Amino acid sequence: MRFQVESPALLLAVLGRHDEYLQVIEEAFPDCAIFVRGNEVKVSGERTELVVALFSELSRLAERGEGIDVSTVRQAIEMVLHDESPHGITSLELARTRLGKPIRPKTLGQRRYVEAINSSTITFGIGPAGTGKSYLAVALAVASLQAKKINRIILTRPAVEAGERLGFLPGDLNAKVDPYLRPLYDALYDLLDPELVAKLFERQVIEVAPLAFMRGRTLNSSFIILDEAQNTTSGQMKMFLTRIGFGSKAVVTGDVTQIDLTNGRSGLVDVEETLRGIDGVSFIRLSSRDVVRNPIVTAIVEAYDRVVTVGQGK
Repeated sequence: MRFQVESPALLLAVLGRHDEYLQVIEEAFPDCAIFVRGNEVKVSGERTELVVALFSELSRLAERGEGIDVSTVRQAIEMVLHDESPHGITSLELARTRLGKPIRPKTLGQRRYVEAINSSTITFGIGPAGTGKSYLAVALAVASLQAKKINRIILTRPAVEAGERLGFLPGDLNAKVDPYLRPLYDALYDLLDPELVAKLFERQVIEVAPLAFMRGRTLNSSFIILDEAQNTTSGQMKMFLTRIGFGSKAVVTGDVTQIDLTNGRSGLVDVEETLRGIDGVSFIRLSSRDVVRNPIVTAIVEAYDRVVTVGQGK
């Protein structure tokens, strides 16, 4: 079976320097023989259609100007094996970084998460580390602010420590919580010029507040992100969700396998059952397949998932 690429430059982008990406493809499909000559790729073996589909998807990504790396190739292989289209999934541009790089969902789970945020008033993104829950939420918040769909962005999280004590950190409660919101800050600085971020904070267009400070407020025309929601109690979760006013959107992110609460049940554990059937509320569960960090992170998440599954089966 043969696949023709438009130009040698395009084929080089797909194969990688010194055929680095080709080697990754050959390792994933050891039952196929892949030969490259000029602009043509010839594939023979048991799963030739999958390999040709993979080359087609990668070449369309390269044509669109997407930067292809080893991680992109591995994600594309995973998607093609599950009858998914990498080019189609990543076609949606959410925003651009301050350096002009487009931000797109990279997996089917991320695409569903983004679509849920766009169409729902409240979206719960539940899944392991590295799935882009917080980053994508911030990207959509910034895009909404720039499009004047909202007037401000509010970032919050419960003041629960992961084995450390907030009291030992200097400063007031806001200063103590700031380090715990660092992933959200990093996303902001990736998207916006640092000087602009500082001005937006100064004018309270972007606000950071511990979850406890949400009580009694009504948040209108806002994009609110509650991060690390697995560390909220049921009472805190109810309090947060009832702060949402007119013209607002909320995204709640968390990982139910990393609960640091010492007393009480996590408000993220049973919220889906409580809110089931309410229009405007969406739940998206991300998995190890949606991890977009170093491949070892996927392996670690899957290893812990196996341990949990075995423990539950006892």
